[in-house]
Amino acid sequence: MDPAESHVPDEHRRYRVGKWLPQDHRVHQEWLSGIIKHVESNPKDLHPVLEEFKSMIENDTHLYLLFTSMFQQVPKKPPYQKDPSGQFQIIGYDHMLQVLNHILTTGPSWNDKSERIGLVGLPINAMLDWPMGTPSGFALFLEPQVNAMIKKVLNAWGEYLQSPASTDVLDDHSTGWFGSTGKKDLEITGNVGQSSHSFQELYVCDPNAKHYGFKSWDHFFTREFREGVRSVAGPDNPDIIANACESLPYKVGRDVKFRDQFWIKGQPYSLTDMLAHDPLAEQFVGGTIYQAFLSALSYHRWHSPVTGKIVKAFVQDGTYYSEPLFEGFVDSHGADESGETTGQGYITATATRAIIFIEADNPKIGLMAFLGIGMAEVSTCEVTVQEGQRVQKGEQLGMFHFGGSTHCLVFRKGVQVEGFPEAGREHNVPVRGELARVK
Repeated sequence: MDPAESHVPDEHRRYRVGKWLPQDHRVHQEWLSGIIKHVESNPKDLHPVLEEFKSMIENDTHLYLLFTSMFQQVPKKPPYQKDPSGQFQIIGYDHMLQVLNHILTTGPSWNDKSERIGLVGLPINAMLDWPMGTPSGFALFLEPQVNAMIKKVLNAWGEYLQSPASTDVLDDHSTGWFGSTGKKDLEITGNVGQSSHSFQELYVCDPNAKHYGFKSWDHFFTREFREGVRSVAGPDNPDIIANACESLPYKVGRDVKFRDQFWIKGQPYSLTDMLAHDPLAEQFVGGTIYQAFLSALSYHRWHSPVTGKIVKAFVQDGTYYSEPLFEGFVDSHGADESGETTGQGYITATATRAIIFIEADNPKIGLMAFLGIGMAEVSTCEVTVQEGQRVQKGEQLGMFHFGGSTHCLVFRKGVQVEGFPEAGREHNVPVRGELARVK
């Protein structure tokens, strides 16, 4: 457990993969309550994309039913409707749109209150935390029409996060990323337990400039390491596989199937669904998958694990707020508190994701695949390589914008890849560092 969270009572502690939402659920509730009160006290016209969203809901009977019942199906008892101290919750789709209207012109920020430290790195996910776990929420967020509209909403938010106005959270106040808590946690995460560099020693920035020289929230979130901070493991040894993302290990799957029931508890990998039904998926049947997830505080660019040639690279559109039913409200039980962990496997087959096939020069590896998988609003995947391009091990492949979620490396059957780091470690595996070896 993080020492900073040792004081959090068990009834308020949540395990959050990558800490995109606060570990202390009271911080989550305080943040949401504050947003709701601000919206109610400061009414304003909906953004045009949200007017379009509202029109879509109200002019489609099927969607109207699902959006309405999604909120109705959240249990009318604490902590779902209100927590024990009476915090507010979202009560319907119109209320949801009003809160979204505020979020579209704000950046993710810290919340430091009474030693309860938390980051709301996924504000829209935080708002939908309970509704998306309902049966109607499950059906709704699989709808292609809904996901297409959500993509428009997230693109509008992305425009703000790429604007100078979004730097207002890049200050040294208690809710700023360069406040005492934010900066300290960024440094701890960046040093991965192996060094004691300051933020400016770790990342390309100008500590003497306003906002450390970052021109927008997205500029900050896609920051680069300084030269030499992350060396490439075994640049002359093709048997060493470099880590593609700064991340914590989640799972290694072996003898993976062409197709499997990825939506059940246990999360078996389903190759054809993960790889967007690409014909190359058949070559990986019986192979190995390594999956790891990114922290909200981490570096969010992807790097090639091998030297070779890009065979194919594309972004597959998918879902944004779909989670498997076992995460939600089942019978008389509440939402599964570990759902966000087990749902990591589910989103490999459903969420928006970048898929890059690489033909490694090392014949022991041959064709392999990298997947950069978005989560919730963190679903903008930018591929920076092209088909036919040669890449060196450690060279950039692309990046997540506004954060990141999880990633996978996929190897064919017969590739003897060993030495993957174990799940449960405290610090990230450094990007471009040694991940595994082939025999």
